Amino acid sequence: MKKSKSYEERIQNQFGGFCTRVLKNEAKYIYRELSNQAVKEKPLGELSDKELSELAVYDNYFNSEHVFNVHGKEVVVNGDFLAEALEKLPADKRDVILLSYFLEMTDAEIGKELDTVRQNISKRRAYILKLMRKYLEKEGFEWPQT
Repeated sequence: MKKSKSYEERIQNQFGGFCTRVLKNEAKYIYRELSNQAVKEKPLGELSDKELSELAVYDNYFNSEHVFNVHGKEVVVNGDFLAEALEKLPADKRDVILLSYFLEMTDAEIGKELDTVRQNISKRRAYILKLMRKYLEKEGFEWPQT
């Protein structure tokens, strides 16, 4: 069915009017929200030093970062408990853990690096993890609940 030109113009005008009303109402809403926000909030430039220091948050990203050297590779360990436990281990045992968990090497790769057999690495790692677990529990480390 063919619609007349005047009918199409009327529909276009109605739609244009609707869009204009929606945009005007949204602009009023945004203006009202910004006015309310200006009343409730204080700009940072107007805060006193005391108020700013109360609101300040300081990052502790690198506070508990420990660096270990494993066969010429630097390994960064975050966390004081873990780093302390690793420091207590003899170097050969510490190397197995660091290569395995921090450098993500396989037992075969670690065996090649340390010039030993893969099965030996697997047994060593299991034993070392038991030692570390005992040490951490003795020092008061609390394991996350799963």
